[in-house]
Amino acid sequence: MSERETNPKDDRMLKYGLIGTVLVALCCFTPVLVVLLGAVGLSAMLGWLDFVLLPALAVFIGITIFALWRRQRTN
Repeated sequence: MSERETNPKDDRMLKYGLIGTVLVALCCFTPVLVVLLGAVGLSAMLGWLDFVLLPALAVFIGITIFALWRRQRTN
């Protein structure tokens, strides 16, 4: 076989890792989440965002790196 075969599970993990990283980074570095929480009356939760978003960003970056490492290892 001359074509490179990848595991669909690795591709799915990479896709979820990238989507999660983009979404969490968008919420961390832009005021999107602040505006949304303020609009629905949950602005009291804004102080707790860093305790959730920064670890979530680290987890999704880790998932992305792990999926890329597995994809590189299978080649």
